[in-house]
Amino acid sequence: MIPSTPRSLLFCLLAVASAPALALEPFVASYQAYREGKLAGDAKMQVVQADGSRWRVDLGIHGTRGLARLAGLNIEQSTVFDQPGQEYRPLSQGLVRNAVFNRRKSSGVYDWNTRTARWRGDIKQGRDAPVPLQEGDMSALLMNLAVIRDAQPGRTLSYRVVENGRARQYEYAVAPQTEIVAVEDLSYDAMRVSRTNGGNDETIFWVASGVPTPIRILQREDGLDVYDLRLVEYQGVQ
Repeated sequence: MIPSTPRSLLFCLLAVASAPALALEPFVASYQAYREGKLAGDAKMQVVQADGSRWRVDLGIHGTRGLARLAGLNIEQSTVFDQPGQEYRPLSQGLVRNAVFNRRKSSGVYDWNTRTARWRGDIKQGRDAPVPLQEGDMSALLMNLAVIRDAQPGRTLSYRVVENGRARQYEYAVAPQTEIVAVEDLSYDAMRVSRTNGGNDETIFWVASGVPTPIRILQREDGLDVYDLRLVEYQGVQ
C-alpha cells in the first residue's frame, strides 16, 4: 500500500450543511460488503492521481463468504478521468467480473474530441455502437464522487451516466435533515441521498461532511436490500 497518513475514525464525524465541497484528493477506503442483508465480503474504493492532470477511481468488491463467490460478487472496476473546472470527466473505463467458470471483461473509451464513447469486450448485444457524449457525462464510479461533491440538505441532483454502451439519467434527492448512521462502533451525522427515477431499482447514498467517500451505499430491488457497502476505514494517501 502507498504510504499514507490515516484520518482518525475514532471520533464521531458531524456533517455541516454549510461546509464547502471537498477538494479532490487521493484516498483509499475499506467497506464491508453485504448481499441480501448478510455479510458476504469486503470492498475497497480508492482515488489516485495518475500522470499530469489525470486521476483514477477504482472499486473492487470481493465475495469471501458462502455463495457470494459463485453469485458473481467479485468485481473490479476503474475509471480514468480528468477534472476541467469542477467537473469529473471520464476518459476510459474498465470492468472485470469474476465468478466460478465465468470471467467477463469490458473496456470503454470516452473520446471528447469526437464527443463519442465506445465499449469493447463482454457487453450486451447492440451496445458496441458509439454513444454520443454530452458535457457533464460521467461513469457510475464518478457519480459516487460527484454525490460527495454536490450533496447539500434539500438539494436535488441530476447526472447523466454513460457506461457499457448506453446513457442513463440519474435523479437524486438529498433529505432536508441529516440523520445518524451507525457503522460498527462509529456514528456519522450524514445526508441521505436517494435516487428518485429508478423505479423498483433504488440506490441510496449516505454522505458525511469531511469524508471523501460515501459512508454507505445501498442498492435495493423491489423494496429488498440487494447490495450494501458500509464504510469501516478510510485514509488519505500522499
